[in-house]
Amino acid sequence: MPSTVAITAEQRAQIKEIVCEILEIEPAEVTDTSLFKEDHNADSLGAIEILSSLERTFQIEIDQTELVRMVNLDGVVAVVQEGLSK
Repeated sequence: MPSTVAITAEQRAQIKEIVCEILEIEPAEVTDTSLFKEDHNADSLGAIEILSSLERTFQIEIDQTELVRMVNLDGVVAVVQEGLSK
């Protein structure tokens, strides 16, 4: 079983920046648990854009089945963390 790579504060900030840029929301409005769709009116296209941007930025592969977990910042960070641990 692969060891888990810890996400640095810098990486977490980078993830938040990507999410905010794609969803066109102010970073101050996004909390770790605010829901992209319900709280920020994000659509499914935004989620796919976030996924591909994260793949490019962090040089990882994220299966599209992970989109169901990427509903808030904590979920996105967890998915990236798992991708980095592979």
